[in-house]
Order: sequence, then C-alpha cells, then structure tokens
Amino acid sequence: MQPPGPVMAPPLLTLDVVQTVALGGLALFLGYRIKKAIPSLARYNIPAAVVGGMVVAFLTLASWSSGTTLLGFDTSIRQPLQIAFFTTIGFGASLSLLRIGGPLVAFFFLLSTVAAVLQNVVGVMVARLLGEAPLLGVLAGSVTLTGGPATGLAFAPLFERAGVVGAETIAVAAAMMGIVAGGVLGGPIATTLIKRHRIRPVGAVREPPLRVGTDALAATGVPDRAEAVIEAAAGEPLVPTPKGEDVEAYALLKNLVAILVAMALGTWVSLWLNGASFTIPGIGTRQLTLPSYIGAMLVAAAIRNLDDFTRVISLSQRMLDDLGTVSLALFIAVSLMTLQLWQLAGLALPLTIILLAQVALIVLLCLWPIYRFMGRNYDAAVISGGFCGFMLGTTANAMANMETLVERYGPSPKAFLVVPMVGAFFIDFTNAIIISFFLTLWGA
Repeated sequence: MQPPGPVMAPPLLTLDVVQTVALGGLALFLGYRIKKAIPSLARYNIPAAVVGGMVVAFLTLASWSSGTTLLGFDTSIRQPLQIAFFTTIGFGASLSLLRIGGPLVAFFFLLSTVAAVLQNVVGVMVARLLGEAPLLGVLAGSVTLTGGPATGLAFAPLFERAGVVGAETIAVAAAMMGIVAGGVLGGPIATTLIKRHRIRPVGAVREPPLRVGTDALAATGVPDRAEAVIEAAAGEPLVPTPKGEDVEAYALLKNLVAILVAMALGTWVSLWLNGASFTIPGIGTRQLTLPSYIGAMLVAAAIRNLDDFTRVISLSQRMLDDLGTVSLALFIAVSLMTLQLWQLAGLALPLTIILLAQVALIVLLCLWPIYRFMGRNYDAAVISGGFCGFMLGTTANAMANMETLVERYGPSPKAFLVVPMVGAFFIDFTNAIIISFFLTLWGA
C-alpha cells in the first residue's frame, strides 16, 4: 500500500465542532449552486454534499502543496450524523413493504446480495493480481459501489485500522467513479436488451414516470414510491397529536426521539456484536468487525416492524427519511472537507483497474442473470438498468436510468416497485454483513 504523505503543518485556524458543521452546511449549499451551474453533475446524480465538500478538499490539497494548512476541523459530529442516517435506513426495512413487493422483490434482493459478494470476490482477486492488499479490492467493491459514498465513509475507519492507508479518500474516489458509471451504463444496457429481444411493455397506456424530485432526495437515493408504499402499509396512526400541540412539530419531535432511542440502544447492540468471535476452518479464529451504525440500524428495523404491527408510535417514514437526508448531507460534506487527496498518489492506476473489473462484472450480470431471472421481458430489462444504477452508484442513479427508459419505451410499474425497495432499504443490511465478513477475513 501507498505510505502516508508528509505530516501536515499546524493549521492557521482551528474550527470547533459547531464551526465545522457550519462550514459543512455552507459547503453543501455551495454544492447546490455548482450543480445548478454545471448540469452534467445533476445528470449523473452527483450529490451536492460531495460537490461542495470536494471544493474544500481541493483547497486543502492546494494549501498542503504549498506547505501550509489553512484549517483544522473538529469532526466529532461525523459519527453521530453517520449513525443517524443509517438508523433512518433501518426504519425503512419494513416487512410489510417486503410482503407488498412479493416474491419478485425477495428474489431480486437475493440476486443483489449475491452480486455484492461477487463484487468483493472480484475486487480481492484483481487487487492480489496487482500486488495490492486484498482489502483495497473490498473497499473498491460492495463497500463503495453497492453501498455508495455513505457506506464507504462509514467503513473507512475500519479499513484504515486494517492497514488501508487513505481509506476515506479511496472510498470517495471509488464511489464517485461508480456513480458516474452507473449513470452512464444503465440506460444503454437496458436498451440493448430491449432491442436484442424485441420486447415492449405490456399494454398501450403510458403513464408519467416517477421522479426522484429534490437533490436532497438524490443524495440519499430514497425514492418517493418506496416511501409511499411504506406509509400505505402502515395505515392510519392510532396516536393522535395531544390537544394544543402543533401537529407538525409534535410529529417531528416524535420521529426524532425514535431515531435517538434507536441510536442509544444500538450502541449496546454494536458493542455486543463486535465482541463476538468465530472460527473459520483452515484460517483460524476471527473477531467480528462491524461498523458503529449496525446496532442502531438493527434496533430501528425492530422498532419499525413493531410499530407497523401495533401502531403505538405511528412513525412517519417520510419524516424519518427527511431527517436522514439532512444527516447524510452534513455527514458527507464534513467528511469530504477533511480528505487528504494526496493519498491517492500511486493508487490511481490499481484503483482504476479494479473498478473497470467491477463495471465489467455488473454489465455481465445485467445482460444475463438479472434479465433472465427477473422474467426475460420488458420489466426485466428496465430492472436490469436500475440494477446497474444502484450496484455501481446509488438508488438515485437507478431511478434516473429507469425514468429515461420508460419515457422512451413505456411504463414499467413492476420495475419501479422492485428496484427502490431493494436499492434504498434492504440491500444495506446484507451489504453490511458481507463487508464485515470480508473485513474480518482479510483484516487480521
């Protein structure tokens, strides 16, 4: 692996935690302005938090090159923001949603999980052929491709401790390359399938495509349709707003407290899980390595499904997702401001080769097993385009790919039901387990 760069000079100005978050917020809105000025960034679904955070990172790189350090940051807020976001993902893992989706969603979920495993296998194999550490291949595998920038940044400290120098910088670079590839390739793959097999949508009535909507929604990749399905599955709330209380403020407070409770209980769950060890035949005993958010995500999923059954709390998935959007945007902005981009020197070529192998893998999966096992019809072709989007980039890429296809060829309600459920909610659970297994296996 590439050795760390020279030690940075003491910063000219050190920001406390509030000032760091404030700068992250300003960087976020700078990202919105830049995306508005450069339409291609929006076309490839590059999150505004990434755009703004990278501006600060490049300024840091410029100051480092001149031998000075402009700013020092207190990044202690990153972990709470990260855990809060993944907690809201846990609240989205409703079994009612899975039942509504039916066997097709469950089967697509299984295929996506297998694909995430294959991403890491391919990453490890290519990394070893290039003489790099196997964990570099995992980091450029399902961590940053299936997981996206948020999962990459969440796992980066664990990879850093396991010996991957500059893991955060590598994770962001891999995730950004994946987002671009997922946005560029998904449509052409599905179009190839449609033309090769001469398939068309069932029925002649066209319906307007679903839209991802706001840029904040694109940052998390949580589409409107999946939110609506969860809300419909939950039914009417049984707990009314207390008399004299503002309805929206009370609902916001209730959902915020639910997130905090899940985070608090999840801390103990994570400590218990990380203390577990297991024996791998022929390799030896390994201690389980999990990210800090996994406990909170599991607790949130339990609360979500208990509330679906009892309606005692009457959680609002839309409001939970809004809170998650805010947490994710600030987490990414603050994280990217502190990147040390010079750590990519010497790793650009092997990282590019690994990512090209990953792209080839996903393209092959889209063209044969995904299309074949999802029905070998028009819906299967659109699903393949969405699969490419979220397995290389984010669910926002998947939605954008499918919207382009249905605008040209006709509606595919089945694809817009299946892909968001798996890409926005369920795959994060199995992906965390898969990453943890590979990290535990190769990190010792």
